[in-house]
Amino acid sequence: MRGETDRYKTFSRRAFLLAGGKLALFTAILGRLYHLQILEAERYATLAEDNRINLRLLPPQRGRIVDRFGEPLALNRQNYRVTLVAEKAGNARAVLDALAQIVPITDHERAKILRELERSRRFIPVTVRENLNWTEVATIEVNAPDLPGVATDVGRSRFYPHGEHLSHLIGYVGAVSESDQARDDDPLLELPNFPVGKDGVERQHDQTLRGSAGASEVEVNAVGRIIRELSREEGEQGREVRLTIDLPVQRMAYERFGEESGAVVVMDVLTGEVLALASMPGYDPNAFAEGLSDEKWRALLADGKHPLVNKAIAGQYAPGSTFKMMVALAALESGLVDASQRVHCSGSYEFGDGTFHCWKREGHGSVEMETAIRQSCDVYFYETARRIGIDRIAAMAKKFGMGRPTAIPLSGEKPGLMPSREWKREALGQVWHQGETLIAGIGQGYVLATPLQLALMTARLANGGRAVVPRLVRFPLDEDPEPARAGADLHISPDALALVVRGMEGVVNGPGGTANGVRLADPNLQFGGKTGTSQVRRITEKERERGVKKNEELPWRQRDHALFVGFGPIDEPRYAVAVVVEHGGGGARVAAPIARDVLKLVMERDPSRKQHVIAQVSEG
Repeated sequence: MRGETDRYKTFSRRAFLLAGGKLALFTAILGRLYHLQILEAERYATLAEDNRINLRLLPPQRGRIVDRFGEPLALNRQNYRVTLVAEKAGNARAVLDALAQIVPITDHERAKILRELERSRRFIPVTVRENLNWTEVATIEVNAPDLPGVATDVGRSRFYPHGEHLSHLIGYVGAVSESDQARDDDPLLELPNFPVGKDGVERQHDQTLRGSAGASEVEVNAVGRIIRELSREEGEQGREVRLTIDLPVQRMAYERFGEESGAVVVMDVLTGEVLALASMPGYDPNAFAEGLSDEKWRALLADGKHPLVNKAIAGQYAPGSTFKMMVALAALESGLVDASQRVHCSGSYEFGDGTFHCWKREGHGSVEMETAIRQSCDVYFYETARRIGIDRIAAMAKKFGMGRPTAIPLSGEKPGLMPSREWKREALGQVWHQGETLIAGIGQGYVLATPLQLALMTARLANGGRAVVPRLVRFPLDEDPEPARAGADLHISPDALALVVRGMEGVVNGPGGTANGVRLADPNLQFGGKTGTSQVRRITEKERERGVKKNEELPWRQRDHALFVGFGPIDEPRYAVAVVVEHGGGGARVAAPIARDVLKLVMERDPSRKQHVIAQVSEG
């Protein structure tokens, strides 16, 4: 009996311990369930929802770029493309081989596609080629049974309707790169092949043009495959950027150059608005937006006329005689030279051990300042530069925008160079020589300027000495007001400015003017200017004795640069132009006719002139 009692007690104790253990375990489970379902319910609901529902960015349409009158310069158009899904293709390499019989796929593109297929999930489509024409799309669709995993769809791509005419100005877009992502944390840049501005206005105003992303809420399974779209909110299209450019003027400036290389800049002298900024030759920006082939890229790099360089802001040239107005103003403002003082030009100027020659071999005779500008007498400006020194010349030139960037909103602008004694000592560790002052007096030697700087210099001369600055974009972007006239007073004597401007008027319209051949008969369209010829090679005394070779007799790279700066109309100057023709020869013969035609067009298109003509007709 006692044994049974002991066994009962033992069983009861074990049962109690087992029940207690179960109770404790059950309590722990209940506590954990309470923690997960009550205390942590919101957190895990969020995690579960994120695992089931994904929020995906939708790229917005890029904003348009238009000219001053709203003419599209960059827009978006339908883009037919072909994609490949790895899990449906089976043998992706074989499918690519078959697809290459329909649309061209280079070895480089093929390798890139295969890398994308390896990195992406097998059910995600990878773009094989974009910008297909309708024939290619139709051919792919017809052959669809033999192209497993291949599909065509429609997207949007950037299009530049005027091609090379505005290539350097507008720039182009390209797929986002690692460097783009490094300097910008916009989530849009995480999207594959998202277009961003790479050059020109496209790059400078990329944030404005880019727009804001939309969102698509999609249901996905455990491996990320999309089951269905739950909601969709389209992004906001990028804002439109309206430039100051006048498309017909820009187009004519480009086409007027023909096969020549160089640049044309046209500015409003009162507002600083840039109506044309053309660099020749250009390139097709659509080729960059679509994906430039290695062959085309190598051809652009090998072109001796450098089509990838924006010569209007990055080409640096000796300004030649177009710089003489700066020397004249510096001389008048210094008080060391009187405008009526005469200098005798015999065709050469002796200084120290050297002989400095005038462009006119027989000389100009006795000339004063206005005549020296009109006839571009080198000897007069040798003597004038010697009297006033390089530092006074440099100070005046910098007031008119030389030797420093203009701060136009484009990347790649060069500063030019306006030398001085201090500059040479700091930059080269050498002493300035008086003979270098003489050379600088005719815009040669160390002096360098961009076409934009030459246009800015001319604008400040023509507007009465106001420090106008170049403007390329009209703000606010959705309006088109007449911009306020800007520019601080440069504090130049009005009499000195008037004399220099009269000299420029005489260059085109006066007796013996170096550009008299481009004079316009219409009194309402007459303009003033200054020719320039910039030597790119040294002419030896031996060659001078035998006879200097003409530009036509020299290889292209050894020919002089041709330059012209001008303004018009004469009575009320409103527009300034600068033309540089690389290795074009004489400024009067090559650059001046281009400037005349461009100025004529821009003056004819002036709204105030049109109103004046209408009023005259009405009165008649």
